[in-house]
Amino acid sequence: MRKISTSRYRKTNSPTPSAPRGRTTPSRRSLAARQQRKRLVKRKGSAVKGAENRLKNFRQASILAVAITGFFLMVVAPSEAGLGLQEVDTLSGAADSSGLSPTDSLLLPDSLEQAQDSLANGSLSVSSKAAAGEAIGALQKIWNGFYYNLPRVLIALGALVLAWLLSRLLKQLLKKAIGHWHSSGGVLTLVSLSIWLFAIGLAVSVVAGDIRALVGSLGLVGLALSWSLQTPIESFTGWLLNSFQGYYRVGDRIRVGEVFGDVYRIDFLTTTVWEIGAPYQPGIVQAEQPTGRMVTFPNNEILTGTVINLTGDFPYVWDELAVAVANESKLDVAMAVIERVALDLLGNLMMEPARQYAKLLQRAELADPVADKPQVFVSLEDSWTNITVRYLVGARERRKWKSELTFRIVQELNKPEYVGVIKAVYPRQQVQFISPEGAPVAINEFGDVHPKE
Repeated sequence: MRKISTSRYRKTNSPTPSAPRGRTTPSRRSLAARQQRKRLVKRKGSAVKGAENRLKNFRQASILAVAITGFFLMVVAPSEAGLGLQEVDTLSGAADSSGLSPTDSLLLPDSLEQAQDSLANGSLSVSSKAAAGEAIGALQKIWNGFYYNLPRVLIALGALVLAWLLSRLLKQLLKKAIGHWHSSGGVLTLVSLSIWLFAIGLAVSVVAGDIRALVGSLGLVGLALSWSLQTPIESFTGWLLNSFQGYYRVGDRIRVGEVFGDVYRIDFLTTTVWEIGAPYQPGIVQAEQPTGRMVTFPNNEILTGTVINLTGDFPYVWDELAVAVANESKLDVAMAVIERVALDLLGNLMMEPARQYAKLLQRAELADPVADKPQVFVSLEDSWTNITVRYLVGARERRKWKSELTFRIVQELNKPEYVGVIKAVYPRQQVQFISPEGAPVAINEFGDVHPKE
């Protein structure tokens, strides 16, 4: 039996397959030496870059730490800061006379050369007195600028306080004047928002000191906000539109997009409703009754979708119930029976809502007669006939009255006098047998096949 031995460390594409294992050729040794030198150079370069980055971070952290320490020393104990105010003034005056800033005056050529020498030796020496002077000088300038702008800041704060007081006062007055109006909430919000915008603009202009720069900056900021806050702006616009147009109010039953429910709360950006079930919506409740869930949707749906209000100006809706009967039934008798049952149940309840609905149509100049009693219609289906009764009920009572009407119609149709006259519809299936020749055949009760005549 032939054995084939392989080595785990042997390369089949080796340029010197005849070389003894464990020994290296001169070319291989030179290649390894070059690769080792490259790795050393690369490692040295990365080490130098890492040292430079660490040195830079250390320098920035040192300046920040010294500045914070100097600030606290200047606030708590100026005499213990290590450099008096006279020395700071002397340092600032020397820098001004030489045309250099305090920071530039500290970075002289000699100090630069010393820093380079210290970097070459791998050590860093920081002059604590110079750093403290730089920090205290910078913070002193900040404090002087704040003290100079303090009256402007106080005036701006006073303008904001006056705006707050004026907004509260106008809200109280407007609530008494137009509180009964359904769009009063939108008016109050617009007035308050206008006052605050004017006060903020006035405060910023007082602090800035230049109204032209203020207008330009506000324009740029407004453009940026319009792009970044597009959806909230659209939602706020939808809220304003709903406040003035009155598409829906708290307590209305509405459908906006895929949301169907009773309005619970209307905010600036969102609307919250108690969800109502429906046969075409996924969920446990498959009828128009509360599901117990709260749904929140953005107000920009008012601008992009369709708003359906079932209880806005008229809290009643038209509903229908279809009763399927066989085509062999006496349709006139079935229609009379169903109409009588619906009239006994809903006739008196429809009269007043029908009059209100007729007045609404007349006010809108829509000449459409309104029925004040249930109506019955007939329509054909595939293998049966639908008798549909149409009636007017409350928007929140549709399931109740449909269930009661269905129960009474079934009880009436099950009476003995309607047996054979009004036939119910059951699933039917017709089977036809075809002979090998393609002709229809009939099968008797004994299973014998006979061709149809």
